Amino acid sequence: MTDLARVRVALKLYASLADYLPAEARKTHRLELELPAGATVADVIAQHGLPPKMCHLVLVNGFFIPTARRAERALDEGDELAIWPPIAGG
Repeated sequence: MTDLARVRVALKLYASLADYLPAEARKTHRLELELPAGATVADVIAQHGLPPKMCHLVLVNGFFIPTARRAERALDEGDELAIWPPIAGG
């Protein structure tokens, strides 16, 4: 692929992380992104100013991506990246 190759992915942020989405995307918790080919999960987290410690549960297409793999897991065309913060309940 060339440096100009792009991929389209969906970013979904939940709970308090939804505040990092543009206002128009907060209702659906979903933002469509166009990224350079080879962009990683860690790249998206950084580009959107998400505090890494608040990115507790990270899934790509429903599969968990542990913290140690986020910098190496490249996103592909059509991927859905979903992120939840730590959630306490009681």
